[in-house]
Amino acid sequence: MKDSIIIVSGGMDSITLLYDKKDEIALGISFDYGSNHNAKEIPLAKMHCERLGINHLTIPLDFMSKYFKSSLLDGATAIPEGHYTEDNMKSTVVPFRNGIMLSIAIGIAESHGLKKVLIANHAGDHTIYPDCRPEFITAIDRAAQAGTFVNVSVEAPYTDITKGEIAVIGKKLKLDYTETWSCYKGGNKHCGKCGTCIERKEALAFADINDTTPYEA
Repeated sequence: MKDSIIIVSGGMDSITLLYDKKDEIALGISFDYGSNHNAKEIPLAKMHCERLGINHLTIPLDFMSKYFKSSLLDGATAIPEGHYTEDNMKSTVVPFRNGIMLSIAIGIAESHGLKKVLIANHAGDHTIYPDCRPEFITAIDRAAQAGTFVNVSVEAPYTDITKGEIAVIGKKLKLDYTETWSCYKGGNKHCGKCGTCIERKEALAFADINDTTPYEA
């Protein structure tokens, strides 16, 4: 029975979760919050949902780019290069982004009589993104169940695994990861140098997947 909503960005993690849980998902939601790479990701999210016969919505959150401070919202040149373990990558945090998106998705779930909201955060996010950490997921799940008549739950099945382990799941599902987008700079090709590009390369290598992503020279 399809009783779930998924927050689907068009990146490796959420597209893997989309296919992993496709038999449970009634609706896919993408959020356009004005990041450099939204224009690359969201069409892919819509394409995959349509391929699976899952309804898809894009919800604009343009206020975030006006009032929130993050290099992710300040243009491609503001995006730092390097590994996620480096301190400069903290500039890419969009404050409470997942909290805002999950709150909206929870409200939509209750409006449609759906019981679950799925999100694809993973263990590699924990270092710099507070609203990807297990304690946050636990807290917002409790808040969702307490604050809705139908006791909507938030489920994040990849919270305790790495992006590489997610890629292993995708390999078993026979996913083509060239049909996903990672780069925070949002250019014509993946830059290959920002934190998400490096993480993408490492994940595909971990899963022994041939990386055919077009990268800039």
